[in-house]
Amino acid sequence: MFQRRHIGPSSSEQDKMLKTLNLDSLESLIDEAVPASIRMNQDLELPGSRTEVDVLQELKSIASENTIARSYIGMGYYDTITPNVILRNLLENPGWYTAYTPYQAEVSQGRLEALLNYQQMVMDLTGMDIANASLLDEATAAAEAMAFSRRISRSKSMKFFASEDCHPQTLDVLKTRAEPMGIELVLGTPEENLETEFFGVLLQYPSTTGVIHDIGKWIEQWHQNDTMVSVATDLLSLVLLKPPGELGADVVIGNSQ
Repeated sequence: MFQRRHIGPSSSEQDKMLKTLNLDSLESLIDEAVPASIRMNQDLELPGSRTEVDVLQELKSIASENTIARSYIGMGYYDTITPNVILRNLLENPGWYTAYTPYQAEVSQGRLEALLNYQQMVMDLTGMDIANASLLDEATAAAEAMAFSRRISRSKSMKFFASEDCHPQTLDVLKTRAEPMGIELVLGTPEENLETEFFGVLLQYPSTTGVIHDIGKWIEQWHQNDTMVSVATDLLSLVLLKPPGELGADVVIGNSQ
């Protein structure tokens, strides 16, 4: 059964298809499809076969000719190191999520365990009571945070403030989502908008240029106006920085890369 389904058509099936095309053999089919005028009459001049080790060594040799410069791209794109123990035992080891045949039930069981561990890690880093897993990217999560804030905020305002030092891709998605929802998106600096009534705000921590602001004082003042405060952050930065949840953030979003 497997052969019939997966190893091409049988001889009788080939003959039937050739008959439909008024051809008597596969060679004649090739002659019709690839004219002799463009067909090579000799073997390709390719080097001999090589082992995987040889190929990897050659690729590393070519790559070593590059000049590796330090990247300052920022904007949320930060180089990170995944420890080899995690690579070997998790990412490169399918047995971690199932030691059985790869049916969906076993894979799902491992995924659920991985997501539970991931959510717990996010809770620990962000200082929040709950965490989900997850949305598509940071910009999409920011748009969801804006919609979420509008639904549960006690403010009657339809204005949402986003700090101008949020990642530009995040601001673009906010603009796209705000318009059909009837939300007025306000961009600027937090210091100049603390007194304005917003139903929600979005802060970047650290900012898109890498600045670490003291956002706790801003959050405290906005809460006095019933403003929901969302904080976009980089998870690895929270290993060193004070978690947004401990600073009073209502929603924390980010990109775990």
